[in-house]
Amino acid sequence: MADRVTVIGWDGSPLTAAARSALGAATLVAGAAHHLALPEVPPTAERIRLGSVALAARRIAAHRGSAVVLADGDPGFFGVVRTLRAPEFGLEVEVVPAVSAVAAAFARAGMPWDDAQVVVAHRRTLRRAVNVCRAHTKVAVLTSPGAGPAELGLLLDGVHRTFVICEELGTERERVTVVTSDKAADHAWRDPNLVIVIGGPAGPAGAADSGGWIAGRDPGQGPRGWVQPDEAYGGGLGEGETDLLRAAQLARLGPRVGDLVWDIGCAGGAFATEAARAGAAVIAVDRDLGACARTENAARAFGVQLQIVHGTAPHVLENLPEPDVVRVGGGGAAVVSAVADRRPQRIVTHAATRDAAELVGRDLTEHGYRVGCALLQSVELDTRAWTETERSVVFLLTGELPARETPR
Repeated sequence: MADRVTVIGWDGSPLTAAARSALGAATLVAGAAHHLALPEVPPTAERIRLGSVALAARRIAAHRGSAVVLADGDPGFFGVVRTLRAPEFGLEVEVVPAVSAVAAAFARAGMPWDDAQVVVAHRRTLRRAVNVCRAHTKVAVLTSPGAGPAELGLLLDGVHRTFVICEELGTERERVTVVTSDKAADHAWRDPNLVIVIGGPAGPAGAADSGGWIAGRDPGQGPRGWVQPDEAYGGGLGEGETDLLRAAQLARLGPRVGDLVWDIGCAGGAFATEAARAGAAVIAVDRDLGACARTENAARAFGVQLQIVHGTAPHVLENLPEPDVVRVGGGGAAVVSAVADRRPQRIVTHAATRDAAELVGRDLTEHGYRVGCALLQSVELDTRAWTETERSVVFLLTGELPARETPR
């Protein structure tokens, strides 16, 4: 095992005294081509071109001497330190950090970034990174080849965002470009690059800025409660949108950051808004223009991001991006069947009669879903006299794919 392992961050500025000292004593140096070309790298040291960090870690673990790993930015922030410290390598490292690429990018843009989401996009996580960009107003995306600005722009089809694209930060070839998301695919971008994605309202209409105490999205924005009372939506809700039914549907689906939720038959927009408040990206679909307008108003009132699609399911669903979880608020068994063909992890819907519930349940079972059904009865009481004012009964159905079919 190496006698000493030092990880040095590099942001284009002169190396610190600690970094120069570690490099001067190194008998092995790993890094990208531009790192290995630094004049401070000893000419007698063994050099490893850093591609796979895991392979480099094995070489370092077998090396006798002092090893240095050079990495761009802060190597402890989505960097090589995590891999080097993995138990299978047994490496203890010292870290000399530098300014992270995210901090440098926001500095170039002249913007604060304590309120930004930060995600990593590579081929496996690109879809989830895009969903975060759909759902949040300020996102920094650390890209990779095949999951860069062009791919982000293509997958954000139908959602307007502004891209601040920072290429080769800290080098002589550094370039910062501002384009709209729909134009990002028209250019070839140099690696490495980072994209700041900006767009949409910053918070509930008229709300004061409540940031400054937690990084990322402020969880205290908006009213307390996962589900809001029906009257919070101005009386435009349908009979399948009661707050108790919405609460059960949200509990079954569990929308979260990185998910894409379809809300089919969005009606008054209550479910779509509340799924978005949980941090998920949401596409709300309805054939009624009035319902689309009510959903847009609800989203604006609560300061959340939604994409609203006017059209009739199941046909309008064909060109939508792949969902993680889906609520079917209208359209019946035919729409549920079309949704199941797209293989989301979970589907939730409701039925007014047992016959209708059985029909939907059988179809979900035939699609390979595990089906659960509960009969929900809610009774509203006037607490002045404790008398019943309203009663509703509905069948709540949930379809869940077996774990082996949900690799997302």
